[in-house]
Amino acid sequence: MKKRLLLALGVILVTGSMATGCSSSTSSGASSTEQASVSNTTSSGTEKIIVVGSTTVAAPMEKLEEAYEQIANVDIEIQGVGSSAGIQAAANGTANIGMASREIKESEKELGLEEIVIAKDSIAIVVHPSNPVDDLTIEQVKDIYEGTITNWSEVGGENQPILVICREDGSGTRGAFEEIIGLEMDIEGVTVSSVVQTAVIQEGNGAVKATTAAQENGIGFVSLGYIDDTISAIKINGVEPTVETTLAGDYKISRPLLLVTSGDQGAAVDDFIEYILSDGQEIVAETYIPVN
Repeated sequence: MKKRLLLALGVILVTGSMATGCSSSTSSGASSTEQASVSNTTSSGTEKIIVVGSTTVAAPMEKLEEAYEQIANVDIEIQGVGSSAGIQAAANGTANIGMASREIKESEKELGLEEIVIAKDSIAIVVHPSNPVDDLTIEQVKDIYEGTITNWSEVGGENQPILVICREDGSGTRGAFEEIIGLEMDIEGVTVSSVVQTAVIQEGNGAVKATTAAQENGIGFVSLGYIDDTISAIKINGVEPTVETTLAGDYKISRPLLLVTSGDQGAAVDDFIEYILSDGQEIVAETYIPVN
């Protein structure tokens, strides 16, 4: 099946749908979910499952989609638009399943979603392979991303300005990174990012990786599965980001990868999630740390 990830226009359309859903009452939200479940059937009678959210989770979900459609009579559509959008889409009924690559926020817990952890992941701080800096503290990473430390010489590197590379707003990877590192400020009851305004913003792990690989003075962050010889992963407080250190709890910049659902989405959705948590874990393990 031809997979589809939303481009700019798609993001606008989903955002518009979410805005409508968020303005509804709890009862109308449940009605929207039921409507989405009932109407998700193709003209041939095949059950259609709409999955929306984190681009990080979308990568293994596309492989899971391909494998599952070979053994089940379903049509699965994966849309990578970011964790926050996925959570809202599941809540307002425009998606059967939402994807998130971060913990659910307290404000989102009020939506009454069921959370299913399908994998775990570490967020690696990465630099160009020529960069001699190979170990930073969490405090140093925070100071770099807030613009307090601006030159590599301040952390044992060469006399070069630091180019901060960051993910886009709404990214689950960015949300988890900011929460763990402490890059959030409370301004009159509203949580805002404290990432320096001059940061280069890139959409997706792949874009951050490519930009960091091309900039000798750059620093970025990517999911563990994206590390290769084009970038160097930095130790944090002396600990390398690996599967072993993540599972042991020694590497502190880690997060869960989640699926979220609202209400009863039907047997087809339940069966797909059961597959992901059983046989599908072999596919998840190709990129992330499986939970089973």
